Amino acid sequence: MVSFNIEEDINMLKKERLVKIAQKVNQNGIITIQEIMDELGVSDMTARRDLDELEKSGKLLRVHGGAQSLSFSMDHELSHIEKSSVQIEEKKRIAHKAATLISEGESVFLGPGTTIQFLAEQLTGRNIRVITNSLAVFNILVNHAPTEVILTGGDYRGNTNTFVGPITNLVLGKLKYNKAFISCNGIYNSSITTYSLEEGESQQIALDNSKNKYLLADNKKFNRADFYIYYDLFNFDTLITDNTIDEEVLAHYKQYVQIEKV
Repeated sequence: MVSFNIEEDINMLKKERLVKIAQKVNQNGIITIQEIMDELGVSDMTARRDLDELEKSGKLLRVHGGAQSLSFSMDHELSHIEKSSVQIEEKKRIAHKAATLISEGESVFLGPGTTIQFLAEQLTGRNIRVITNSLAVFNILVNHAPTEVILTGGDYRGNTNTFVGPITNLVLGKLKYNKAFISCNGIYNSSITTYSLEEGESQQIALDNSKNKYLLADNKKFNRADFYIYYDLFNFDTLITDNTIDEEVLAHYKQYVQIEKV
């Protein structure tokens, strides 16, 4: 983990400053202008100029409010266990809010992902029907009557505990849902992205068959693009995120969808 000492770095040569910014964005995947200002003790204008110069030299990709590593989330897919260990409290708050949007007797689709699993934990014993292609979600809900849970089946992806493929898509395409709740690996402008084309296709089908659509995404998912774009942000009713999201980033994404912070 790269750490910065503002007092030591305040008179830092430009070259040293650029090296530190490049190191941090490559280690964390993303960096905001505010982080650069706070940790390097430079002005907003200087931070923006540094990022522009690094982008021109091919060191990073400029995104709204900061910059992203060129290889961020594209080199490998985090495992289910790895995802379960990050942003836990934020995900739980998001899941708690999402649970309040579900009414008794409704049929809802729950996609894969750790945030969605926290939502499933909030729904045990509720008088609802849950359709899912996530084995983890199914295991949380299966023994908690009167909750009815339907697992699609299909080709199993062990890395995310999810069923995908033709069988999954056939089942999901035959059903209608009051509400669909999905997560994602990244949100870049209006694009919702994930690592797996097959998982993206399944979620797209479920979203298209749902009356209301909700995206659950913690602050780390913004300004981040993964391999496959499978839905547009402006087609969702609401995006639920945590209250630590950067205000500049929040303002940018509000042009696409209604956003609720929790």
